Amino acid sequence: MITVKKYNLNLICLLLGLLLSTSMTYGQKNNKYFYELKVYHFADEAQQKRVDQYLKDAYVPAIHRAGIEQVGVFHTTEDESPKTYVLVPYTSFEKIMQTEQALKKDKKYMSAGSDYLNAAHDNAPYERIESNLLHAFTDMPGPLMPKLNSPKSERVYELRSYEGATEKLYASKVNMFNEGNEIEIFNNLGFESVFYAETLFGARMPNLVYMTAYENRAERDKLWEDFRNDPTWLKLKAKDEYQNNVSKADIIFLRAAEYSDY
Repeated sequence: MITVKKYNLNLICLLLGLLLSTSMTYGQKNNKYFYELKVYHFADEAQQKRVDQYLKDAYVPAIHRAGIEQVGVFHTTEDESPKTYVLVPYTSFEKIMQTEQALKKDKKYMSAGSDYLNAAHDNAPYERIESNLLHAFTDMPGPLMPKLNSPKSERVYELRSYEGATEKLYASKVNMFNEGNEIEIFNNLGFESVFYAETLFGARMPNLVYMTAYENRAERDKLWEDFRNDPTWLKLKAKDEYQNNVSKADIIFLRAAEYSDY
């Protein structure tokens, strides 16, 4: 029994290494970004404030020092349970590994984040952390900074996750965004897109994730109404090859932290 368990673990590690190696090569060849989307779950508001302090004073500055220019930190709105989302874009999988090593060697980070990093087992700053590794779509290979003029307190960031019932149907939805030019429809209507990506590792696969941004909730509602009635979209979604390719859609409204780069 011990031998079998050891063999399975070694096999899993080998397959994971091969997959990550392939993903890294593919991402570099096509200049497609990788994204880490981290979700903090909290028991109460005190925990959220504690993590917010850590992100503001320690994590985001350290990520900047490691060569990542733009980091997104977002909080759920009053309509959602308290969570904090952290979006970190990487130019390659190798950059993810380099950044992790840089944080371990960053003395300023270790000092500024001491309360969080050295928290006791009975005084944790969060309930759980959910981490997702994403790979950018072909038609939007890197993140974009939304061009918004309203105060951050009024801006709306919308995070969407589309799940497919099977891998084949999921691939159909990804194709719809790329070859089907669904991203182009969003752009033509005036949406401010932050990123579009496939989930490589996450809790609800197969699924894709994307984020759009708006000046305020009224603008968001208007743009989505325009999208639902757009003739190009209506023609696209009626095609046989794109039927039943989303089995579940999660829509989460977020607000950017004041220190967020997005």
